[in-house]
Amino acid sequence: MLIGEYRTKLGEKNRTAVPKKFRDELGGTCIVTQGYERCLVMVSRSQWEGLTSTLETLPFTNNTLRDTARFLIGGAVEADLDSQGRFVLPENLIEYAQLSDELVFLGLSRWVEIWDKEKWVERKSYLYENSAQIADKLHEIG
Repeated sequence: MLIGEYRTKLGEKNRTAVPKKFRDELGGTCIVTQGYERCLVMVSRSQWEGLTSTLETLPFTNNTLRDTARFLIGGAVEADLDSQGRFVLPENLIEYAQLSDELVFLGLSRWVEIWDKEKWVERKSYLYENSAQIADKLHEIG
């Protein structure tokens, strides 16, 4: 299961390593794309296929579908992990997520988010301060 918070560095040539606990579940090639709140999202190939197959069933004429596809699929890359779990983050994703040298990998059961450390600290503070209100909003979803 993809759970937990792990810190790492963005190294030379924009290379970073996926935490070992996540590598086994994600596999040797995973997909990285733009996420919401200026983070990146990393998923396994099978999760990615499930996401894109859902989008493929919607009519191309729908503007929300096109915008979602542009955001999620248009910015996506395949990340081929080397034997140590390292991969190169492309410049466009680094710019989007405003990544600096310290990164946080956050496992969220079905996906992993990649955050700039400072941005994650800010977001986590927001979550701590608003956790009760966020929990109340879950009733609106289900």
